[in-house]
Amino acid sequence: MSTKEQPIIVGLDIGTTKVVAIAGRKNGFGKVEILGLGRADSAGVSHGVVMNIEQCIRSVEQAIERCILSNPNLEIKEVYVGIAGQHIKSLQTRGDRVRTNTDNEIGKEDIDLLIRDQYRTYIPAGDQIIDIVPQDFTVDSTPYVVDPIGMSGVKIGANFHVITGDRNAIRNIKRCVDKAQLITRDLVLQPLASAASVMNDEDLEAGVAIVDIGGGTTDMAVFYDGILKHTAVIPYAGVNITNDIRNGLGVLRAQAEQMKVQFGTAIAEEANSNAYITIPGLRGLPPKEISVKNLAHIIEARMHEILDYVMYHLKQINLDKRLYGGIILTGGGAQLKHITQLTEFVTGMGTRIGVPNEHLAGGHSESLINPMYSTCIGLILRGYHDFESGRMRFTGDGGNYMHIPAEETAPIPNDISPPKDIRKEGPENNDDSDRKKVNKRNENVKRLFDGLKGKFMKMFEDVEDQEIG
Repeated sequence: MSTKEQPIIVGLDIGTTKVVAIAGRKNGFGKVEILGLGRADSAGVSHGVVMNIEQCIRSVEQAIERCILSNPNLEIKEVYVGIAGQHIKSLQTRGDRVRTNTDNEIGKEDIDLLIRDQYRTYIPAGDQIIDIVPQDFTVDSTPYVVDPIGMSGVKIGANFHVITGDRNAIRNIKRCVDKAQLITRDLVLQPLASAASVMNDEDLEAGVAIVDIGGGTTDMAVFYDGILKHTAVIPYAGVNITNDIRNGLGVLRAQAEQMKVQFGTAIAEEANSNAYITIPGLRGLPPKEISVKNLAHIIEARMHEILDYVMYHLKQINLDKRLYGGIILTGGGAQLKHITQLTEFVTGMGTRIGVPNEHLAGGHSESLINPMYSTCIGLILRGYHDFESGRMRFTGDGGNYMHIPAEETAPIPNDISPPKDIRKEGPENNDDSDRKKVNKRNENVKRLFDGLKGKFMKMFEDVEDQEIG
């Protein structure tokens, strides 16, 4: 399929400290080319929950406007929106169903009916089901079936991971997007979107915990044996660290944030005890000198608390010693210096920073390969999963599109380095050995995406979704 036939998907990440909009489209090699990037300071959102509709709308509009400014040929009408917040909860359920037509093999419609039954699960008043994720199936007396489609059996059952959220909080996020003159294509749990962009099939097999350290919340998604085992939202993150610095050192919020980003470290022992930061005095007061060591102690204390919560959740599901893939840190908070070393010390597990480079085309600027953009890239992947599975049909005039004819190499925003010309890598311009390399890379990308789609992306399927005409 040529690039011009691929839809343009826009991911919108509405966070506590920032709102990010990224537009992307797959190239001929199955990699996502970034067509536009817009970022704005978030207002009206606290710990992932919309507190002021008008301020949130302005932040969304600014992010979309800047995304379009980075590439004036873009027109954005539809977005995939990430959702998080301390109101997100999860629970485990079990469902069984006796098939009426046992002569036929088990098909996708049997799975859909089983999932639909789980929407009758009792949840607290005021909550709404966001996602229902099948974990492992049972066919008659055969347990731990990963994919029962194609098998024969009378009774089919499954364990489910049900993700819920406050109905009004979900409506408020959608209302902000609607009033920004955008159509919400779908709401996707942010830690699952982040996981899609930073994990590969080896991570799924080994078992990993995705820890997304955002501005208002720290979101977790735990995978084991190729399935989602647990999700959690920890109500402490970057904003809490900034507030600790502000209160502990007696500085302004903006100064606290700047010190955290520029001089902060997660391990106090690594800080220079002889280094000081000079803060200008207020209204004629003398300047204040802040010890870098004291700053590090404040940051370490809060980060240690967040990681203690991570370990608490892993112990709750008895996976604190069985995740051989360790912990993948992502989100803006993952940029804190020495964060991996502190995580390894507290959890005793191997840790790495997850950046969304698994599915991105080469040649983009280094600033884009950043953990803070993991959620947005994952939302774009969700959109392509819908498109490639036939759940979303691109018409060209009802969704996002380019005003100028799309070529094989799509225009790239001014603030992003242009990619390498993918036409030079194509089989038409290379010899047989290069052609084999390109084909092998395509197969690897397809295998990786199919692995995520088969094991991980199934969690995104919603039986209520209808194909767009």
